[in-house]
Amino acid sequence: MSDARDLSMKTDDVLQVELEVFKQEHRDLDEAIHALVERGKNDQLTIQRLKKQKLRLKDIIARIEDRLTPDIIA
Repeated sequence: MSDARDLSMKTDDVLQVELEVFKQEHRDLDEAIHALVERGKNDQLTIQRLKKQKLRLKDIIARIEDRLTPDIIA
């Protein structure tokens, strides 16, 4: 996965592609968590691990979006 140091070395085009990939992974994890809960698979350890992965992805997504969004001086 990407970290903060990697962001400064990548072009906006590369970051945009990675952003879409990370967003899809985030949605996939959300669906997997939802499916486990819906099916009554009460494997709390697995659900907790998936939620942690989802939070890590959310942080990466936020950092990439911050990098891609130009600073606006008010």
